[in-house]
Amino acid sequence: MSGKRVLIVDDQLFMRNTLRDVFVSGGFTVVGEADDGLKAVALYSELKPDLVTMDIVMPLKSGIEATREIVRFDPAAVVVMCSALGQESLVMEAISAGATDFIIKPFRADEVLAVMRKVLGA
Repeated sequence: MSGKRVLIVDDQLFMRNTLRDVFVSGGFTVVGEADDGLKAVALYSELKPDLVTMDIVMPLKSGIEATREIVRFDPAAVVVMCSALGQESLVMEAISAGATDFIIKPFRADEVLAVMRKVLGA
């Protein structure tokens, strides 16, 4: 997975920092971070990362809306939704919007990296 480029999207700084640490320790390159769906769409089109982690509930534009726009812009986009327990219906909506997979908060580093390797075909 070395060198795969990741965009982290979450409205909570703590979650972005947690994911950044997981990705860096797993050999990924974090190319950008966004704290809302509007920034996520703009950064995706600018950076064209290999992978996006996308929080579902965010201000300005939800993760589901942002995912829909990113996939419309790039049908090959790999977006992994990040959800809290109890958000199963939102996860299903996100998958139908084009998300590739999902991870559940609180994160365990080994599980996060296993999902990322799976969606990237490694």
